[in-house]
Formats: sequence, C-alpha cells, structure tokens
Amino acid sequence: MILHTKKGDHIRRVGMIFAGGPAPAANAVISAAATSFLGDGREVVAFLHGYSNLQMYHPVTHRLVPDKHYRVFEQADISGLRNSRGIIIGTARANPAKDISRREDLDDPDKVQRLHSVYTALVDLEIDALISIGGDDTLKSANFLVEYQKRLPKDARRVRIVHVPKTIDNDYRGIDFTFGFFTAVDVMAKEVQNLREDAKATQGYFIIESMGRKAGWLSYGVAIAGEANLVLAREDVDESLTLEEEYVDPDTGETRRQRALDLNKLADRIVDLILLRETKYNEFYGSVVLAEGLAEMLPRSFIDALPRDEHGHLGLGRIDLGKLMAEVVSKRFLERMGRKKKIVGLQLGYESRCAPPHAFDVMLGSQLGIGAYRALVEEGLDAHMVSTEGQLDLRYVPFEQLINPETMKTEIRFIESGSDFHRLARFLESRSDHPLPWIPAAREE
Repeated sequence: MILHTKKGDHIRRVGMIFAGGPAPAANAVISAAATSFLGDGREVVAFLHGYSNLQMYHPVTHRLVPDKHYRVFEQADISGLRNSRGIIIGTARANPAKDISRREDLDDPDKVQRLHSVYTALVDLEIDALISIGGDDTLKSANFLVEYQKRLPKDARRVRIVHVPKTIDNDYRGIDFTFGFFTAVDVMAKEVQNLREDAKATQGYFIIESMGRKAGWLSYGVAIAGEANLVLAREDVDESLTLEEEYVDPDTGETRRQRALDLNKLADRIVDLILLRETKYNEFYGSVVLAEGLAEMLPRSFIDALPRDEHGHLGLGRIDLGKLMAEVVSKRFLERMGRKKKIVGLQLGYESRCAPPHAFDVMLGSQLGIGAYRALVEEGLDAHMVSTEGQLDLRYVPFEQLINPETMKTEIRFIESGSDFHRLARFLESRSDHPLPWIPAAREE
C-alpha cells in the first residue's frame, strides 16, 4: 500500500500571535494566513492579546482557556475580514524576553522564565509552528524563542517560527514597505491638508508631530502627500541643529558628553522658513511636519523622567513635540521680528493605526499572510521573516540577517540622506528651482 503524505505534513496545528501597536490591514494578514491553513485541512489557533497570556502560562496555576486566551479559528471567523478595521485577535506590548539583554542571558533559567512559559504553552497545545506578526521588538522576541529552543535537549519538541513584519513606521530592514504604512500616510496626509487650509484661512502655521519612533519614513510620506512646507526627522539632524551637553551616566556615575537637539536652533530653522515664504512667495501660512523620533534627541533634562514600555522605549507622546516647538518658535519669531505669529502645535498618529486599510495595504497584507503559509508548508522554513519585493513577489529572510549577532537586537532602517526619496521631499517643500540652503546634494553613485 502506498501512503500519500501532504506537503508540509509536519505542520498540522499553527499558532498565530499579533503584538505591538495596531496597524491597518492587520486583519488582511490574519485572515489570509488562516484561510490558507484552514483550506488545506490544518488547524489555526489564534492567541489573544499578544504574549500577555502565553508568558504567564502554567499548566496548573494559569491554564489557557479557549475563547478567553485563544481561539481555534473556523472559516466563519475570518470570512470577509480583509478590509476591516482593528485586529480581530487583539494586541499587547507584553515582552517575554524582557529580562534578556545579551546572548548569555539565554542560559539563565530565571531570565528565560517567560520564554519557557511561552514554549510550554505552545507544546501543551500541540502547536507545530507559530506565526509572529509584529514590529522589530516582536521579531526580536521571535528570535529569542528560536534561540531558547536551540538550547533544549535534542529530543525536545520544536516549534517552528516565521515572522511577518508590521509597523506603520516602515523602518524595517528586509522589506521595501510594511503593511499599514500607506494607510497611515494617507490618513495623516489628509489631516495635514485640512490643517493647511486652516493655516491659509487664518494666516498661521501648524507644527505637526507625526508618529515614527526612530526613522523618518512616516513623517516624510505625510509631508509629501500632505503638501507640508518643511519636514524634519532624525536623519536631518546634524551639528547645525545640536548642542553639546554633559550628563552623568546612571550606570557608571561617570560624566559624559553627547550631542543633543537644540530647540532654539530648530526653532530658527522653522522661523527661516516662515520668513522665506513671506518674502519670496508672499505667503503667510504653512505647515511643518516633525518626526516623533526627534524627541529622543532632546537634552536629557527632557527625557530622563519619561517612562519606558516593556521593550525599553521612551514614552515620546508625553513630550508632545509639536506643541513644545510651537511655543519655542512663537517666542523666537517674536524676538527676531518684533511681532507675533499664530503658530499651533499638535500630534498625529493614533487616529491612523486602526483606519480602514488602503487597497495596497490589503493586497500587501494578504500576500504576507499567504507567505507565512508558504514559508512553513511549502518551503519548510524556520526562523525566517516573510517579505515581498517587486510586484509583491514573496521572499523569505533568515532571522540571522536581521538580528545583530552580538547585541541580539534588530537594526532600524533609516532614510538615506541624499537618496531619491529624501530629495523628493526636499524638492517639493522648496517650491523653487533654487533649493533651500540645507538641501543635501544628490548622492554619488
């Protein structure tokens, strides 16, 4: 008798988790992945609210309850879900690798306790593979789970891991664009366009802080599509916008020096723009987009008291950079010109994270979800990130190409100064054949 086995038959029950901040088209990823497995006669177990319950799992004291901590998907659960808002399985920022900061920590039973709980829960629920959907911190957690399993006895059960990159910030290495990015740009750009008309009517300026924790991709996209008159992100900060400060290292007690963002210099840059538009174009209104990540470059007196999340990130929203800079710019304008100017600051970002997804994000998210199925079943992969390139062609990137082997951390993809995308924003904001003096020259090939 000939036994016929299905391709990828070792993957019978798949777990799925979404962690970190929301992003449009999350449900496109979830439903496309689940549909792929269910249509092939396999089971899908969706864990609710990230790692928050998995990392607390104990077979006696904290068991996982169906429809409270996880749900076994049926086709009816995911039908017609791709274009919907939000995240059907919820999310959380719980970090099972919170106590791990270096490779040696993986050999410490106390520091891997949360990872052990996650692994044990997956094994006890007979999960063969886990689809991790999330940002760079979630990728880092997925890699730690892979590394944890490498240290188990040879006969221990292994859970394969594939990761789907998620962030509206679009600062991921290994993929051209992340799902949710274009939706977030579209939503915030429309807000900037509304504010631009308000500024035009009232002869004022809006200074708009855009989400984007590290890199400037989101703020640049918002500024380009929203027709802002200036956009600045961390990639634009050089010595002309900084000062040198002394601080005491809390770990060593030593006095150190570093460059920090100088609010007065940044304010003068914006005042220069206002005056240029007044004198050259006879336009007395406008909008400026500042990337959220600039706040991390503020002097330590601003950021030392800020709380941090489970992944160690500063609560940048507490600073409210837009309002802070509006106050400083108003003061500098009055000092320099002897007259007042209406300047208003505000934050944009949260309203975009669960917006109805842009069609491109639905297509991209769907392809990434299907890619998770193909990576596990058709390619037999483990410890890989699902990616796309070109015309949504799937490719799979090993974790080892995305994780720094020494620090065990992911690396941010910044906008390259002088790149075509960087120059695009600068060209559009200048409104002139003669670029503003701080526009970088074209990069040399």
